[in-house]
Amino acid sequence: MMIINALGIVLIAGIVWWFWLYKPAQTSAKPGELLVTVENGVYQPARLTLPADQATSVKFLRKEASPCAGTVVFADLNISEELPLDREISIQLPALKPGRYSFTCQMQMYRGELIVSE
Repeated sequence: MMIINALGIVLIAGIVWWFWLYKPAQTSAKPGELLVTVENGVYQPARLTLPADQATSVKFLRKEASPCAGTVVFADLNISEELPLDREISIQLPALKPGRYSFTCQMQMYRGELIVSE
């Protein structure tokens, strides 16, 4: 009984870390040089820093065959794009005001964030 309780606590701790405490890597680059790889259940990098008031292109490369990885959704921007397997696709983002904009898969299991600053 103690082993089952210990395993349960470890599982709960893992879920809390993954959904609430995990902070993915962050990157910034010149527009057109941003490449997000989709594999192993995550976007890499998952945080992108972009300049405000400037249209930007972000490239996505899907290396995972999971159906969940097949679509990226920028809900705040009303953008949804299919990601072909093993092929780069460029997504044009409009000029954005400073703030944070999330992007996810259609089931919101893959998570990323655009950080737009002046």
